[in-house]
Amino acid sequence: MKVVTTILLFLFLHTSSAEDTTYTTKYDGVNLDEILSNNRLLTSYVNCLLEEGLCTPDGKELKKNLPDAIQTDCQKCTERQKMGADQVMEYIIDYRLDDWEKLEKLYNSDGSYKKKYLEKKQANN
Repeated sequence: MKVVTTILLFLFLHTSSAEDTTYTTKYDGVNLDEILSNNRLLTSYVNCLLEEGLCTPDGKELKKNLPDAIQTDCQKCTERQKMGADQVMEYIIDYRLDDWEKLEKLYNSDGSYKKKYLEKKQANN
């Protein structure tokens, strides 16, 4: 489940310090549905994470904290951030698989999140 922490915590992982027990909630108001439905915006975030484009302030925070979130299985994420991460990652797996594969290569090379998601999806059908 390391990628739950990954990617699109994409839009929810943000600054933390050694004293913080969770990542900042400063960006928790980001409208994920708006980003996911806007190809240009989503591509911008993906490119930021892949170091192929410029990052917005929240994208910079996400990219900065993503390795820690992956390593700790999102222990510093709030419930809202975990739900947001799942929403974004599931969308990318379902609708932008090429982007997912690039992100997965960088952030979840063992493919564990995608495997878990697909198993859950199959069980629900």
